[in-house]
Amino acid sequence: MAFKIIESCVNCWACEPLCPSKAIFEAKPHFIIKASLCTECEGDYADPQCASICPIEGAILDASGVPLNPPGSLTGIPVGLSAVASEERPGI
Repeated sequence: MAFKIIESCVNCWACEPLCPSKAIFEAKPHFIIKASLCTECEGDYADPQCASICPIEGAILDASGVPLNPPGSLTGIPVGLSAVASEERPGI
């Protein structure tokens, strides 16, 4: 059981101080979660603190590789609608 931070992480430092098990470390090119320390906040919080604060959709994955904040979850904009808007307004 452990979460994983992927390359879309922008090293904003939001998650690191919130981790109750101190499993999040600064690394290059993005933060990492040390699997042997990650408890997924079980016993400490109802929700994973790293995912609760992360401003980047899809940057933190669960043990199955599923994003904890999937695309559209933070903005409320459905993924398909976001793609259509980008096509209609190129260069923006």
